[in-house]
Amino acid sequence: MVVFLDQVNTLATAIFRSRERSEHYGLRLSLDHLSVLVKKGEIKMKKFVSGLLTAVLLATTLVGCGGTADSSSQGEGATASADSSNITGTVTMNGSTSMEKFANALDEAFMAKYPGIQATVQFTGSGAGIEAVANGTVDIGNSSRALKDEEKAKGLVENVVAIDGIAVVVDKANAVEDITKDQLAQVYSGQITNWKDLGGSDQQIVVIGREASSGTRGAFEELLKLEDKCKYAQEIDSTGAVMAKVAATPGAIGYVSLDVIDDTVHTLKIDGVEPTEENIKAGSYTLQRPFVMATKGEISEQSEAVQELFNYINSDEGQQIVSKVGLISAK
Repeated sequence: MVVFLDQVNTLATAIFRSRERSEHYGLRLSLDHLSVLVKKGEIKMKKFVSGLLTAVLLATTLVGCGGTADSSSQGEGATASADSSNITGTVTMNGSTSMEKFANALDEAFMAKYPGIQATVQFTGSGAGIEAVANGTVDIGNSSRALKDEEKAKGLVENVVAIDGIAVVVDKANAVEDITKDQLAQVYSGQITNWKDLGGSDQQIVVIGREASSGTRGAFEELLKLEDKCKYAQEIDSTGAVMAKVAATPGAIGYVSLDVIDDTVHTLKIDGVEPTEENIKAGSYTLQRPFVMATKGEISEQSEAVQELFNYINSDEGQQIVSKVGLISAK
């Protein structure tokens, strides 16, 4: 009997030594008390064994559950976090320079949340990005215009992730504040060539545009019904370069993504409407276009890493990035 009770005490000690939490001490004392009562003959062996089994079962349950509801929920959180960090793979993107601000912010935040995924992005223009995803050399083609029917015919899917306004900018010395959509079309088609015809000074208009593969150019010309009709003084291959050229050139006019506007240029109203987020949402500012992240096939057909990127964009955290860089949510 004594040997048996000693073995019981050894078992109890082993169970509770693994958990140095104060709430288990009462159970350990209960076992000690049971042992003493058996030794004194005040409790039968059958009742002792029953009590021992109950205590051991309770102790095992507590050890398995972590002891408290708090630690249990922490465990669930750790599992959820581990699920994110366990995803591995690569995501390659190429395309629109107008989407650079958004794509870089997205890339940085996404890789911070998913350290096992390596995401890379290049900015060579919407046309190049669409061609790259169609050829299978990248996972995603970023485009600052809607996909054309012939591009969709190649199996590309138009995934709209945000809405962007196209702002018309002039140098800061220009006194013109407002221009109609028709006047803007006449400026870019070469019918209006002097600012005095728009209420400004007697100064030649220097028409700045993007290169032929630009998504911004494609959207701008389509919105003004000017496809292949624009008379450019200079065609520039990036959004930032257009901003710099217009800022440095007296009489210049250009078009850029709304999210890159800064105080180096002056922004024109279109038909009396300012290019703001509120006006774009309301539809009163008409020069707007989609930001597209095109894939070859549906998102569900892409790799786990690519699918997770789109999930992240549609999450609250991803939508905050869309808003923070000056874009409008497409959700």
